[in-house]
Amino acid sequence: MLRQVATRLGATTPLRLSSPSRPSLPKRDPVAAMSMRDRMIELPGGSFEMGSEERSARLGDAEGPVRQVEVDALLVAPLTVTNDDFDRFVKATGYRTQAEQFGWSYVFHLFARDIEPGKVRGSAHGTPWWIAVDGADWCHPDGPRSSLRNRRDHPVVHVSHVDALAYSSWSGTRLPTEREWEYAARGGLHRKRYAWGDELTPAGKHMCNIWQGVFPQINTAEDGYIGTAPAKSFTPNGYGLYNVAGNVWEWTASPWDETSRNDVWAMRGGSYLCHLSYCDRYRVAARTRNTGDSSSGNVGFRIVANIEPSEFEGER
Repeated sequence: MLRQVATRLGATTPLRLSSPSRPSLPKRDPVAAMSMRDRMIELPGGSFEMGSEERSARLGDAEGPVRQVEVDALLVAPLTVTNDDFDRFVKATGYRTQAEQFGWSYVFHLFARDIEPGKVRGSAHGTPWWIAVDGADWCHPDGPRSSLRNRRDHPVVHVSHVDALAYSSWSGTRLPTEREWEYAARGGLHRKRYAWGDELTPAGKHMCNIWQGVFPQINTAEDGYIGTAPAKSFTPNGYGLYNVAGNVWEWTASPWDETSRNDVWAMRGGSYLCHLSYCDRYRVAARTRNTGDSSSGNVGFRIVANIEPSEFEGER
């Protein structure tokens, strides 16, 4: 029997304390793999300065020290995996996400107002704006009465690290390591605060989907979105990648650190819920973490691939 207890590990996404049985990874689909690679952008290998020593970095996030690291050439998806992408995967494999196995996932409180009382399990400890809702999953992102209508091109959410690995296995891709993710997200820029430069809204232009207003009650949506935005929104970075800041957190292949408990994974990019007063992790060096079976309405993923397909073992 699953313990339906909710708490949090990081300050940005809620976690679960128990796990359903982990499914075996789907077999690689050669047609899907070829299609994915054709849509990716090839990035040259090279070295860059990873991390940040900003005072604004959250204590314990271990963004620093700034260090010179090497990255091999790789293929990177310009978009996070969308609902359409994930739907094709599910139809091809019959895969059931961990949220579907649990029977619930976390929905942001402003999107859970019309949920039947019997469908609400409670809120996450320490983050009362996250509501555990029965029937919330990738195709019912705001609860059982919601759907993917008008969201087919939005990033898939309510997917765990395990789910992301399953999709990657089927599509012949993988999750990026943290160093690969940051290298790609910087878009060729050197020591900039954001993926586009040092100003959050250069010349008043919104560059990403994050929270405006008073968190967690009032989102003025000055950037045009209250929840997720289409995966191909805003101006791409210098490498042609969209939404590497805000919109949804992106799982990586890297453990949080060498001493953390098993199955705690680094996530990058921030989400539509990030705000300076609470979580300014839309900075390009910012990071957070969660357990591999956790899911919520602001977490998705982006895939990468080796230039030459081969076995790969993630690293931080």
